[in-house]
Amino acid sequence: MTSFNDFGLVEPITRALVDEKYVTPTPIQAQTIPLAMQGRDVIGIAQTGTGKTAAFALPIINHLHTKRLRPEKKACRVLVLSPTRELSGQIADSFRAYGRHIRPLAIALAIGGVPINKQIRSLAHGVEVLVATPGRLIDLVNQRALRLDQVEVLVLDEADRMLDMGFIHDIKRIVAMLRKERQTLFFSATMPQEITKLADQMLRDPARVAVTPQASTVEKVQQRVILTEKASKPALLAELLKSEPVERVLVFTRTKHGADKVVRGLQNAGHAAEAIHGNKSQNQRERVLANFRTGSLRILIATDIAARGIDVDGVSHVVNYDLPNIPESYVHRIGRTARAGAEGIAISFCDYEEAPFLRDIERLIRMAIPAIDRRTGQRPAHRPAQQNAGNRNGGRPHRNGHQQRGHGGGNGGGGNGRHQGNNGHRSQAPGNGHQGRYPSQNGQQAAPRAEATSGEPNGIGNVTFLQRPNEPRRNAGHRTQS
Repeated sequence: MTSFNDFGLVEPITRALVDEKYVTPTPIQAQTIPLAMQGRDVIGIAQTGTGKTAAFALPIINHLHTKRLRPEKKACRVLVLSPTRELSGQIADSFRAYGRHIRPLAIALAIGGVPINKQIRSLAHGVEVLVATPGRLIDLVNQRALRLDQVEVLVLDEADRMLDMGFIHDIKRIVAMLRKERQTLFFSATMPQEITKLADQMLRDPARVAVTPQASTVEKVQQRVILTEKASKPALLAELLKSEPVERVLVFTRTKHGADKVVRGLQNAGHAAEAIHGNKSQNQRERVLANFRTGSLRILIATDIAARGIDVDGVSHVVNYDLPNIPESYVHRIGRTARAGAEGIAISFCDYEEAPFLRDIERLIRMAIPAIDRRTGQRPAHRPAQQNAGNRNGGRPHRNGHQQRGHGGGNGGGGNGRHQGNNGHRSQAPGNGHQGRYPSQNGQQAAPRAEATSGEPNGIGNVTFLQRPNEPRRNAGHRTQS
């Protein structure tokens, strides 16, 4: 399909697309829209910034227009679930934009962080489309302000992030309230095993649409990593903001406290910056995002959860101030730049403690990221052995404090752990111009590892990874506030 007119969408929708200056469908739109218009269940694998929202919103609005029914009280015909308030708000705005010439078209938004009474009133007479976060949706159901037995179309957007945030049990509970005769559209940037199992339970004979390989990184993003000490990161970030041609930059931290600390450091260095995370009120988050979109705010600091709703063109740089301990999050982070066909730059800071995270990221994206070594001191001494006792299996700590993905490797033996070998610190892959990113414990240079595409790297064993005591643990079994 080379034009939106080729899909057979009703005239009010094509007129709205002209208003929005949409001309050529993106690959995810070209493949998904015809299947969704046929009533098929769809699994869509696509990165952020590829046009996923229009891929499901356009056929849904077309269905609502061609099958006009008055929604029942306290019910919705279409339910869209997304992980964060910001993303939910943007999806609702897209539905309103594409359906602006269709009247009436009742669209409601149900998210946390704002009073629930207004949302209850908006649902009283029923709506065609409800966009919601899972936690607030269940609150509405529990208060008997919403029933889900009339849902004709269910959309799960950013399914992998909802899994990471601990919404998996809420989603299963919600799906159990829906009628079986429905259409389900399921979108995710990555497809880990847990998401595949969830999709198998929810969808019937789904069509699979994958516009990019699983866990691939945006092709037009120039990636590099800077090896540094943790204490040097604030000065390094300030230096980077002066030396790089930054238009808009999104800086990721692992924690809310870390985001606020980075903001204070930048402000002391003379840079105007603001943070967005779960501890900010909804009004604060909306104000900061509005300033970032208009360009009046150039530097935005964010946590992974809050950033999932940031759909802003013109983000020239993404900086991973803290590397994510979930490798799939790296894909989502750098997808915030190079949107709408533009090019972007992703720069990651990596200290010694984050070396295992970098190793996991490179294994996931199947490439070695070019590195610059800015370390000036010696590697920090290892912590006492008794502190390592809880992690003898060689896996990195899971978010809820249990071991993950590792059995073996703690003694350098065979096993099936992800981190195996003899020194625990990987050397740089060939071709980057640096001999060894992580020197071995005995001061000798580590042997070069195999290319990331060839499977497990050589020479990384005897590794134990600690849960840092000052980092909050995330429990995957509970909802995460966004």
